Amino acid sequence: MVTEQRPANPLKGVPPRVWLALVLLVLAIVFILQNRQDTAIQLFMVVVTAPLWITLVVCVALGILIGALMSRRGRRAR
Repeated sequence: MVTEQRPANPLKGVPPRVWLALVLLVLAIVFILQNRQDTAIQLFMVVVTAPLWITLVVCVALGILIGALMSRRGRRAR
């Protein structure tokens, strides 16, 4: 009697965090492709022209940095 074994599904062993990372990567690529037009940014007297997606990524990074700095300060005060 010969029993036939089916190969295991290789996608079954992929952890959820890898799936989440892949979904976020696809969303980031779509975001970049849809926001490639140039935008003029003025800060005081300086005007810089850059793609919109770079502008938004820099703003998010600055927000994360400010949040990290503020949370460190809050922990020390306690």
